[in-house]
Amino acid sequence: MPGHLASLTTADLSGATRAVRPPPLATIPFPATSATPAPPSAAFAGTVTPGAETTATPPAGSLSAAFSTLEGRALAMPVVGAKTLDLRDNFDEARGARKHEAIDILAPRGTPVVAADEGKVAKLFTSKQGGLTVYQFDRDDTHSYYYAHLDRYAEGLHEGQVLARGDPIGYVGTTGNAPPDTPHLHFAIFELGPEKHWWEGKPVNPYPFLMKVK
Repeated sequence: MPGHLASLTTADLSGATRAVRPPPLATIPFPATSATPAPPSAAFAGTVTPGAETTATPPAGSLSAAFSTLEGRALAMPVVGAKTLDLRDNFDEARGARKHEAIDILAPRGTPVVAADEGKVAKLFTSKQGGLTVYQFDRDDTHSYYYAHLDRYAEGLHEGQVLARGDPIGYVGTTGNAPPDTPHLHFAIFELGPEKHWWEGKPVNPYPFLMKVK
């Protein structure tokens, strides 16, 4: 993946915020897709295919330990200008043969996407499903934040870069299998296993954490 060494300017961010607030989130009409080949086997329940829109579902009735771990954190809204009243919990909605296991945040194309938490950029990845994506590990390397369908990366973003909460990551787009007329950020959280593989994790619903953003 190409690496750069600069960051967004204040003008970039202030210019992007002139876009009006996105409309209330509606169901996004993703086309049905065939099953994604299984990723490398993991030593814990649940895997995420690199760049995929969906992941294996955790055992029914289980509540990831990540929930209590993340409970005390104050995440940033990953899309600049998005409000909690615009969000809808579509974590369990179907996406083809799989569950969504993420949240979609609609916004005008080119709206800045920022880091929801502090931590390093683990992987910049491009795939058929997720398009231009970022996998960011949190400060403790216990969780991964996944940002997909980006139009482009923030200037200078590179693997290994340590981000503060609210630092620029990229811009909302429709790369991958996103409908071309519905720009949005596909945002997911995964609890990492002991191997700390960027492509593996147990899905955690981002919605309750983002609803606490003030």
